[in-house]
Amino acid sequence: MTLAPTRSASFAHLLQTFFTDRLFRQRRASAHTIGSYRDTFRLLLQFAQAHLGTAPSALTLDAFDAPFVCTFLDHIEHHRGNTARTRNVRLAAIHAFIHYVALNEPAQLDHCRRILAIPTKRYERRPIAFLCREEIDALLIAPDVKTWIGRRDRLLLVVAVQTGIRVSELIHLRRSDVVLGSGAHLRCEGKGRKQRCTPLTSETAAALATWLREREGQPTDPLFPGARGAMLSRDAVERLVHRHAQRAEGQCGTLAHKRVTPHVLRHTAAMELLHHGVDRSVISLWLGHESVETTQMYLHADMRLKEQALARMAPTTPAPGRYRPDDQLLAFLESL
Repeated sequence: MTLAPTRSASFAHLLQTFFTDRLFRQRRASAHTIGSYRDTFRLLLQFAQAHLGTAPSALTLDAFDAPFVCTFLDHIEHHRGNTARTRNVRLAAIHAFIHYVALNEPAQLDHCRRILAIPTKRYERRPIAFLCREEIDALLIAPDVKTWIGRRDRLLLVVAVQTGIRVSELIHLRRSDVVLGSGAHLRCEGKGRKQRCTPLTSETAAALATWLREREGQPTDPLFPGARGAMLSRDAVERLVHRHAQRAEGQCGTLAHKRVTPHVLRHTAAMELLHHGVDRSVISLWLGHESVETTQMYLHADMRLKEQALARMAPTTPAPGRYRPDDQLLAFLESL
């Protein structure tokens, strides 16, 4: 008896089950991962509709090939103005989906291999940006504490600079995540659903205690709510940091040459710890890094440490001279 060939699943069906079965049920991916993957495929389907004239639900696996993916990646980089790092994030989401397709559609294996062969793009790693002590002080006094919004913004900036938590962790903080008294700290959930506690200075703990008394509510209420009591969005935090950084330029002119973002405040917290002699492994735990090696970038950014190392070195006074090749072939190479 001859078996009838199995029917291949459609692109739309595979994409839906990738989210519902692979990400939600099998991997229990975080909301941040789901959101990032969702945004990637929303952009990709809009691009397919504009350039292929195909409705998202009608897109086929045959149309979703390596040249199409490369064209999409070039589009988001050159026309949307995304960086190479963002391009790589989008490609990682596509690769995750294609791995799922390869497992469920063996007949498409060669098709999937060509997409999986698309490499990530190398990019220039610039020195990290952070604020010095004078810039921190200017930023923290920028909000108008005569208003409720100003008091919230100042405390948010203080917590961001002192704890170094990610903006995604900051906006999800609840009142119950603040533990005061002896050993005051913040509880937060970082990448990979990893729970961690970040210590608070006595000044920050006192400011949080005052804020909690002023803003009464339930333990599950946001610690830093919006005007209507809901959780702040990432964009809202980006805007308030930028707004107060602009105001702080009047107190500290060097801020005019820096683009201050919530992630710059995270870098600032790390650099403050490093300047006070805290070990790299402790900084890695403090920030919730996956590996201690991630903290290495702060050593490269710290000119003070490099200057201190230079001061310990004995001065060298090499005798003047010039390389003279003693062979015709070496002379030829030297002349190139």
